[in-house]
Amino acid sequence: MIRLIIAILLASFLVGCGGQRPDKSFNPTVGDPAYAAGAGPLVCLDEAHNNFHTLDNRFWAFGELLRRDGYVVESTREKFTANVLERCRIMVISNAQLDLDGWGEYPYPTPSGFTDAEIDAVHTWVDDGGSLLLIADHMPLAGVAARLASAFGVEFYDGFAVAGFEDAASRDAAFGIPTIFSLETQTLLPHPITQGRTEKEAVTSIRSFTGQAFRVPESAQPLMVLPDDFVLLMPEKAWEFGTDTTTIPVGGWSQGAVMSFGAGRAAFFGEAAMFSAQITDGNPSGMNAPLAEQNFHFVLNILHWLSGILN
Repeated sequence: MIRLIIAILLASFLVGCGGQRPDKSFNPTVGDPAYAAGAGPLVCLDEAHNNFHTLDNRFWAFGELLRRDGYVVESTREKFTANVLERCRIMVISNAQLDLDGWGEYPYPTPSGFTDAEIDAVHTWVDDGGSLLLIADHMPLAGVAARLASAFGVEFYDGFAVAGFEDAASRDAAFGIPTIFSLETQTLLPHPITQGRTEKEAVTSIRSFTGQAFRVPESAQPLMVLPDDFVLLMPEKAWEFGTDTTTIPVGGWSQGAVMSFGAGRAAFFGEAAMFSAQITDGNPSGMNAPLAEQNFHFVLNILHWLSGILN
């Protein structure tokens, strides 16, 4: 019976993925753009690694939000080399995937989606002054990006971060509970990113949508800290949970963190929908969702920090 329920949940999730579309009605007011229209630095969105999020689809709202703030936003469809990276002020990598038909085809452990040469190129580029925003969601997406994150001392864990549960039924229900990070609960930590440039840009509460948990080195500054009761489910196949699925306590681990690295900066996030605005099965998901009203300010503040406006 448990396996049947899991199969139904997996089927529903995959249908939802196929049904996700950008919410093109999402148009929050950017009251004080960081740059004149089209005069800001170039933000490159990686689309060379079978990415789940692209500018013309699930990350449409992300690109449009940044453009209204004055950034130039383009997709890049070439593997990472020094020449590809040098033209970008900020490189955004969101949910890279393997070149396979579906998550059920992924081997375990999940292989890297980036070659050693690409990882070296990104590492050197950031060290020389580039800014990286690396976003990798729950399994298997965390696994695809884990080796790239580890080049910066960040440990991505290829699992699913959910609130604590007592049995299979409450575990499945936990996926539907909003994850809220707030200054009040000290799950969202003070930082120039939460403060913004002005009081109107300050962020006190944001929402994420499942995702992974990760650990950071002492050189990093955690922004989003998972509540004490959170656990990480570590199945061998995405969305296939059983009574023997490994569970790791992850209260106090990060779901968002930033660091200065050499002459550059890097930001790491373990959940991607919070950067988007989508409609999934008729429901808002991302910056347009209930309890995520401050997410768009948070996203802009992250980009302001990466481009050096916030220090």
